[in-house]
Amino acid sequence: MNKLMITIGLLSSMTIAKPNEVKRDGTDVYHGTQLVWAMDNLEDMKEWINEDVNNSRMTEEIAENYYELLEETESFIQDFYEKQCR
Repeated sequence: MNKLMITIGLLSSMTIAKPNEVKRDGTDVYHGTQLVWAMDNLEDMKEWINEDVNNSRMTEEIAENYYELLEETESFIQDFYEKQCR
């Protein structure tokens, strides 16, 4: 559970992306590499939740709540990626 909280904190700081490049006209250019890493982190967190449920360290009800938050966060990242990086 501590891993989950730490990772969520790290993920939230990563999703507030800073531009990797600024064009001459002042347009910010975001690259999707960090967003892909954030998506990978979400998948890792889902695996940790499964392991915690299977090892009786977490109830299925709590795991479902975490899954909902992770799915919502994943959709936010996908939307951002599609609007800013493509």
